[in-house]
Amino acid sequence: MEGGGEGGQGGDGGGRRRKKTIRRRQAGEGTSAAAQDPPPVVPMEEDDAPAAGDDDEPVGPQKTELRSRLGWAVIRAIYDGLPDFQVRRLEGMGFGPFLRLEELAPDVALIQALKERWDPECHAFLFPWGHMVPTLEDVVRITGLRVDGQAVTGTTYTSYQEPVERLLGLEVRGERSSLVQRTALQASLGVTSARRQTGEGQAEHMERMTDDARAAMAEEEGEAADRDLRRFLTLVIGKLILGTRGDPVSCRCLPLLEDLSSVGNYTWGAALLAHLFDSLGTSSRVTGVAGFFPLLQVWVYYHLPSLRRGVARRRGAVPLLQRWRFCRDERSLRRQVTLIQDAMDTIPFGHVQWTPYVGEDDATQPWVERGRPYFGRDIWLHCYNTVVSLHHRLVACTLGLHQAVVEFPTRQRLWERPGRSFRGIQQVTDWTVWVREQLDDWEQRGKEVVSEATSDEDYYRDYARRYGAQVYRGTRRPLDPEGRIASLEGVLHSTIQQRDDLQAVVDQLRGELERAQQMVGGASSFREDPGRSVLEGQLAAATARAEDALTQLREREELRTALAQTTTLETEMAELRLRPEAAKVAQWRQEAELGEERHRGELLRSEMRGLKRALALVGRSRSVTSRSGIPSGSAGHYLTGSSGRRRNEEEERRRHERVPEGSETGPRAMAPPSPRPPEGTRESG
Repeated sequence: MEGGGEGGQGGDGGGRRRKKTIRRRQAGEGTSAAAQDPPPVVPMEEDDAPAAGDDDEPVGPQKTELRSRLGWAVIRAIYDGLPDFQVRRLEGMGFGPFLRLEELAPDVALIQALKERWDPECHAFLFPWGHMVPTLEDVVRITGLRVDGQAVTGTTYTSYQEPVERLLGLEVRGERSSLVQRTALQASLGVTSARRQTGEGQAEHMERMTDDARAAMAEEEGEAADRDLRRFLTLVIGKLILGTRGDPVSCRCLPLLEDLSSVGNYTWGAALLAHLFDSLGTSSRVTGVAGFFPLLQVWVYYHLPSLRRGVARRRGAVPLLQRWRFCRDERSLRRQVTLIQDAMDTIPFGHVQWTPYVGEDDATQPWVERGRPYFGRDIWLHCYNTVVSLHHRLVACTLGLHQAVVEFPTRQRLWERPGRSFRGIQQVTDWTVWVREQLDDWEQRGKEVVSEATSDEDYYRDYARRYGAQVYRGTRRPLDPEGRIASLEGVLHSTIQQRDDLQAVVDQLRGELERAQQMVGGASSFREDPGRSVLEGQLAAATARAEDALTQLREREELRTALAQTTTLETEMAELRLRPEAAKVAQWRQEAELGEERHRGELLRSEMRGLKRALALVGRSRSVTSRSGIPSGSAGHYLTGSSGRRRNEEEERRRHERVPEGSETGPRAMAPPSPRPPEGTRESG
């Protein structure tokens, strides 16, 4: 939060780290597909990084974090330093309740988690229990800004240098720009440095800035006072209501501030919502959020209280933003976002508060009564060149209606501007002519939301078919790729609601039945009473309605039991999906053990075959040695000491067996031994 905390919103921090600026091609520089499109393009400098000349550019978080840039503390200090007549003028314009709000510390993790769930096609958040979207009623109750009146639109220019010099006495950043330096705008209101000095407390810091602003501004009405008020309104609108991601302040609102008497006629609350929708639709790689993000924080505090991201501090305070403070979390940003997404994935449907403002005392909030004709309607929202649709029919539950299936329109419109990477300015554009149909829709207060659905079941089934696992952003996403669990939970919740509604009808009918019986019993003595037949007919009709309601209730109870069983089975299936790797590992282990056993068996069989061959060779070798006279020990050594010899003998044996009989090379019969000479002959020789 800019201007808050210890660092504050620095002034002359020349030694602080600054971001690099990337110069983007302007219109007319080279060829550009966007520059050739016929629809007009307006400046988008609010996406620019701060220029190197910004003296008190704070060192924000890393690019992966969502940065919040509001000059809340500085604006509040300047507001407290305004003369009384200026304060009365702001009250008459309808800015009083908004400017008296106290600073709400930013919940960056919560905003990041919501941004990841935003669907830019239908301008709504996607949750397991269905669509949710902030409405005009949320804006007026939380911020106090009016949502009735003229749309914030008009003409956008290629350059705002002339009106800035004439009405503010300042200069824009470039020749073709709608941005003024925040430091220069603050200095023109007396706050030359917003940095907290050494040893200065928060209260002393605010008091010093208030005294500086009081000393710099005109104390009497006149042209100087009008210029001071325009400067202050430019800072409020360009930095808070329509806040930018960068440090400079947009002055596109300046043409609407030329006539200060008509400033209060515009619906600045509706413009805030349109600008916020447009910012949420940017890529997740964008590290900043433009717009008044505290609206989203308090909106979550009321509609999703089970997240416990906010702490109530002031009961009964209005606007409702005054009642809350952020519950700080010391864990890392990424860890917080993960925990929030997991919590959103598992919030019971019954814990979502669709109508949190029931019982509010609207008598103390006149801005709510003025905006009531715009509540509960599909309507086009306008903020200069930004034109977005508020699809209130997606959240008919906020009106106490059953949600019907909704067909989503396409986002491709003739007036839709090109991508955010293009920042060229082509021509002067009068948006009151370019979007005449949508302006007529606003002036006619849109279209009232009605629903003929008798239950939410069809909506939940269609919602699951359309989005599937997109409704999850945490660890539950891979377990329910088709969104069936969320759909069944929604159907079960719808059935419980219908049961409660039927129970209320049954109780009412029973009361009518008892009253009718009492009336019939009291009139029994008057046989001639002509109203007796009417009472009997009413009694019979009430009895029939009660019996039908009880029958439907029993059917719903049976359906509820079946759905509960189905949900239990789905949960068990999801738990089984959590252990696919363990099952595969066990299967692989069993297969490996089986393969190892088979390998051992093959080794044993091979060893047995080797032993059989060795035994056969030993038997043959013994017969040979007995004939040749080789010692048995030498034969054993021959057989066991040389495997090569065994192979040679085997090959020699097979070769002899293959040689045909009668061959010259075949085996020859051994000649019979010569007769043994007589002993006498040997001795004489």
